[in-house]
Amino acid sequence: MSMDLRIFTEPQQGATYEDQLALARRAEECGFSAFFRSDHYLKMGDGSGLPGPTDSWVTLAGLARETSTIRLGTLVTSATFRHPGPLAISVAQVDQMSGGRVDLGLGTGWFEPEHRAYGLEFGDVPTRFDRLEEQLAVITGLWRTPVDETFSYAGEHYTVVDSPGLPKPFAPDGPPIIVGGHGKKRTPRLAAQYAADFNVGFSTVEVTGDLFGRVRQACEAVGRAPGSLVRSAALTVVCGRDDAQVRRRAEASRPSAGMRRWARSAPTCRCWTSPTSTTSTSSPPRSCLRCDPSTRAQPAHASVVAADRRVGRQGRAHVSVVVGGAPGGRASGAGFEGVAHGQELGVGLRQL
Repeated sequence: MSMDLRIFTEPQQGATYEDQLALARRAEECGFSAFFRSDHYLKMGDGSGLPGPTDSWVTLAGLARETSTIRLGTLVTSATFRHPGPLAISVAQVDQMSGGRVDLGLGTGWFEPEHRAYGLEFGDVPTRFDRLEEQLAVITGLWRTPVDETFSYAGEHYTVVDSPGLPKPFAPDGPPIIVGGHGKKRTPRLAAQYAADFNVGFSTVEVTGDLFGRVRQACEAVGRAPGSLVRSAALTVVCGRDDAQVRRRAEASRPSAGMRRWARSAPTCRCWTSPTSTTSTSSPPRSCLRCDPSTRAQPAHASVVAADRRVGRQGRAHVSVVVGGAPGGRASGAGFEGVAHGQELGVGLRQL
């Protein structure tokens, strides 16, 4: 199995554009293949989140012009934030600006408080999945419509009439699409239909292996070769110059008290639903790597390899390594100094 290490950041916790630029450039210098960022408008847990959120696609447009080789993308853009037509335009433009170095991660959206804070419609889980499916259909349809032809789409949430499907991205079929999450039915099906990469974030080997197996079955159901879909995992890795620095960063990456209070009140997996959600369940909350501090620190390469072996996969895998503090962690923007001002993260991860 080939392994590809990528960098993933959570800048809503407190990072300027300059912080993200420094990190992307250092990741590029260290030989990482990609720099991904989250797409959130509100910090999570304790801390101020200052200076405030940065828009993911505005940020990536700047990075596209100030880097040269590293791939750039989102893990993941929320389908609740933008309509699919304008999103297709923005991503295609950034892809052109980068010379074809963009990946689009697209998901349902899950963090209800940021929707309330910025006046965005949230909706229940089935509605969000319906929107995601329609957005994937519209975005890929716009990108793949030949020049001088038009694209139309009639859905429950989005209608497109005689669109020229412009601008076009750098490559004819558009940027690689990443679909991921913990959904057991619709998520694997959407990945099999639309994605180049299926990503599982902050989860255990057992859960990741189960989801990888489900997406393999979904590929087979639609006649797609399972080996054509990259399977990837986002995990927290702590590196440092010495044991003391590793301990300090490990502690900073743990969810804050505020994030843990919010997580304990969520009715399903404690990461994915806010305390005010109308979702209900009779089952006790499940834990994953985001909300269970005892499971956060584990070797990223071992986790994804073990999960892939559970489903007999031999091929490509990506590990997106979180730097800059976990969601709700106390490190906030200070965690970026590990890459922005030192080589130890790149050296440490290449030794995994």
